[in-house]
Amino acid sequence: MLTTLLIEDDLDLAQTVIDYLSLESIRCDHASNGIAGLNLLAENQFDVLLLDLNLPRMDGLNVCEQLRQQGKDIPVLMLTARDQINDKLAGFKAGTDDYLVKPFELDELVVRLKALARRRSGQVQLLSCADLEMNLHTRTVTRATQPLKLSPTSWRLLETLLRASPAVVTKQQLEVAVWGDETPDSNSLKVHLFHLRKAIDAPFEHPLLHTIAGHGFALRQANETTTQS
Repeated sequence: MLTTLLIEDDLDLAQTVIDYLSLESIRCDHASNGIAGLNLLAENQFDVLLLDLNLPRMDGLNVCEQLRQQGKDIPVLMLTARDQINDKLAGFKAGTDDYLVKPFELDELVVRLKALARRRSGQVQLLSCADLEMNLHTRTVTRATQPLKLSPTSWRLLETLLRASPAVVTKQQLEVAVWGDETPDSNSLKVHLFHLRKAIDAPFEHPLLHTIAGHGFALRQANETTTQS
């Protein structure tokens, strides 16, 4: 069953949304202020967050910013009575994935909610694998709290691998992420992966960057893969 959290201080609207979503076999938990919502998000797993912009105790923008800074990639659908472009831009900057302006049709809410539930948010600000962390907000990378220096190309490779982790990323996917349609000679990716592996793995006991023979590359802890090189 699809699960969502609604953070909304209009109790009548909240009950209407909860009742309608239940008819669509979507479980909806509810919090009436930003702080209570953050507490529920810390204690439970949800597929989508429905987040009102104007909330008591902590507004929707701050809730969204805190989630992204914590590295949470839950998709966020912002609900707001504001239809100004500046408000929408502020929401996207804070890390929301989509907007729905009040008053809205409940069937449109369901369509957007289901679409968001099929993916994780690209707005997350903290990416990690084991003790390796990439902070997109501060543009820093650390492993075991030690700061690492990366070239711009290594940064793009690592971000692509971390966003997919622990799944495999193909050679072609990495080349597109770094160079787009202008793919360089065949050895370029190999050289850059060598430098990335040297930066994030060489000084440490357990490697995280693995070559998955015949498939591609993955950032995983050793116990998550059986094919390494």
